[in-house]
Amino acid sequence: MTTVGEISARYIQEMAAADPAAATAWGVAGFDDRLPDLSPSGLEERAEIQRRALAALATAERGDDRDRIAADVMAERLAVGLEMHDSGDDLRPLRVIFSPLDQVRRSFDLMSLDAESDWQTVAARMHAVPAALAGLRGTLEMGIEQGQLSATRQVLACAAQCETWGGLGDQEDSYFATLVRRYPGGPSEEPLGSGAREASTAYLELAAWLRNAYLERATPKDAAGRERYALAARYFTGAELDLEDTYAFGWDELYRIEQRMSEVCERILPGAPLGQVVEHLEADPARVLDGVDAFRRWNQDLIDRTVAELDGKHFDIPAPVRRCEAMIAPPGGAAAMYYTGPSEDFSRPGRTWYPTLGKTRFPLWREVSICYHEGVPGHHLQVAQVRYLSEVLTRFQRLAGFTSGHGEGWALYAEQLMGELGYLDDPAYELGMLSAQAMRAVRVIVDIGMHLEFTIPKTERYHGGERWTPELALPFVIERSCFPADFMASEVDRYLGLPGQAISYKVGERVWLECRDAARGRRGASFDLKDFHRFALDLGGMGLDQLRAELGRY
Repeated sequence: MTTVGEISARYIQEMAAADPAAATAWGVAGFDDRLPDLSPSGLEERAEIQRRALAALATAERGDDRDRIAADVMAERLAVGLEMHDSGDDLRPLRVIFSPLDQVRRSFDLMSLDAESDWQTVAARMHAVPAALAGLRGTLEMGIEQGQLSATRQVLACAAQCETWGGLGDQEDSYFATLVRRYPGGPSEEPLGSGAREASTAYLELAAWLRNAYLERATPKDAAGRERYALAARYFTGAELDLEDTYAFGWDELYRIEQRMSEVCERILPGAPLGQVVEHLEADPARVLDGVDAFRRWNQDLIDRTVAELDGKHFDIPAPVRRCEAMIAPPGGAAAMYYTGPSEDFSRPGRTWYPTLGKTRFPLWREVSICYHEGVPGHHLQVAQVRYLSEVLTRFQRLAGFTSGHGEGWALYAEQLMGELGYLDDPAYELGMLSAQAMRAVRVIVDIGMHLEFTIPKTERYHGGERWTPELALPFVIERSCFPADFMASEVDRYLGLPGQAISYKVGERVWLECRDAARGRRGASFDLKDFHRFALDLGGMGLDQLRAELGRY
């Protein structure tokens, strides 16, 4: 009888061949010279790999709890992924973040550039860009035929991204030309140059097609509606959610956090309102860095220092996991900071990526907790440690088991945890963490509110009793999150293009906190926080319903 581990290993190898961009993200070697088939036939090929694996899991040998957990994780992820595919969701893939055109471009960020052979691989992948984007166009055309249409807002955002990466106006400014300029010279110069031109042209041609052909077919309606939203929320959280209860939870959290922010503001600038406190912090030269390179070095230093201080005391961090690189994200993508995991063999480290949006001046009061979220003890500790556990977890769990509710929930929990551990005693940094928490509560409110077209509570001072629209959402998220207007404008577009993902942070954190409280209640004085974290993280990624059940056994 086939084991769960064997099914998992076969699935990863088959999926890596069918989706080389995913293989690069996972750090699976041997596929970096290719790109996925983004056409309808490519989508169906990958869905069939999922179906075969799911069928094999139904009869797989489950020898112990480890097998049971691994099988349940894989079955839940594959089943809901197939539901998304069968719903037609991948025929409308244009969105400001995590779109296939972003996946293609981002795959180059993760490639090795050390040897001549690496540059030959880059050139081969660049030459594959036109076919990949042509396949994506075929998928979009099928979406038009079947009435599965991306929203106008997302079409315009994706066209602008394509123009940025393609170098509209001057292809020498394209993402690909900029990448090739890093080549030190040698025999790959000609294929790299032609590959960059082909890739840039393909992005510009797709941008023109989006504006001139697809745009008139796009739907003006941003809201996903209840059925589509509920499925997407289950995909991103791994939980069956009561959306009305979750919406109310978002408001409760926002009010709780705002009260705490007021208290912290009193410690920074007594008697001043929040806006004035923020202005004060952003004008304080002692809390500001000038220059992108200086900011990247600051992030790197904070990551390194945090790893050194937490290791052995609050977490046991394996040697390969202690390396995490701070990076500046290429222009053109969404505004939010993000993380990419290490390769399987850790030859490529985990990395945090910061989009500067053209800024060269960086107030630090908010950046400390964001660095904890993306680095350690947030995403890097969680993702890289799971990849390290090759003797304990299946290959699927290590590479493909990440679930947004579990992962983003942990990273948001990690921000608060650092406050509990004394790392945010400076009230400015605590206010930064609370601002991030408020933004995640705002996400719950407006993501559910806009997609389900809920009404704002009548007791709320901001347009109480009115129905949510994107136009109402933008001033609200700017005011109540205290994040910059350009960042939050990108965020609203993100929520509208990726329904159900934005809520996963607060929904996930809620489960992590409730499970910790329950474990503390069961164990009483013997509860050990470090051991709880070890047990929880060693489970690997999973949906929130399964996480709650597994942590109930601690």
